[in-house]
Amino acid sequence: MKNYKLTIITINLNNLEGLKRTISSVVSQKNKQFEYIVIDGGSNDGSANYIESKNSNINYWVSEKDSGIYNAMNKGIKKAKGEYLLFLNSGDELYSDVVLSENINHLHTEDLIYFNIHQIFDKSTNIYKYPKELDYKTFLLGTIGHPTTFIKRSLFAKYGMYDESLKIVSDWKFFFLVVVKFKVTYKKVDKILSNFYNDGISVINTELNNKERNLVINTDFKEYKRLYELEILLSHLKKSRFIAFLNNLGFLKYIKKY
Repeated sequence: MKNYKLTIITINLNNLEGLKRTISSVVSQKNKQFEYIVIDGGSNDGSANYIESKNSNINYWVSEKDSGIYNAMNKGIKKAKGEYLLFLNSGDELYSDVVLSENINHLHTEDLIYFNIHQIFDKSTNIYKYPKELDYKTFLLGTIGHPTTFIKRSLFAKYGMYDESLKIVSDWKFFFLVVVKFKVTYKKVDKILSNFYNDGISVINTELNNKERNLVINTDFKEYKRLYELEILLSHLKKSRFIAFLNNLGFLKYIKKY
């Protein structure tokens, strides 16, 4: 059994045009030292035929009904042999045909290696730069990019697979869990790894996104929500004219300790 440094996993359901874009960006890479897995959810738009036509460039693929995005991604994880995983779902694409050649050397010891992302909108583009340091506020207010993060495969064995009860935020929950609660190691690389087209399910369905995030926060990360609320309150107190007045009189000196 061949050992790979990297496995790229693509999931798809009835998104043939997006799938073509993704697979093309993967198979055109100058560096071929990776495993490629495609998990299709039983599409009826010709996706399976297209995947089969690219069979020589794909190490493993399947087209069968699944129960959702994270069920499909977990299937890919179970089949992967790479030390690191990159989830490049249908519609996403690698930034250039040399992006792996230029960056695969970053895969050393850290549990997570994440990059910036090139966002593509209908009439504009944007380079979104993720923060160099990650903490609980990173995930309460945002996240890091799924298609721009190499994840050590062993993390899924140690901390669990993606939560299949969630429809669109389980990857965010996983990052929150391993970075904030379990303090895994990470490294930020200030380069672009992938293109992300802002037409995906989590972008379009913001109501469901917010509903699921709030559910997870109130169930699993309530203490961080409370900590954030206390920090905001303290910040407002520090800016309060009344507090400043008392402090100038010599009272409430303890506030400065915070």
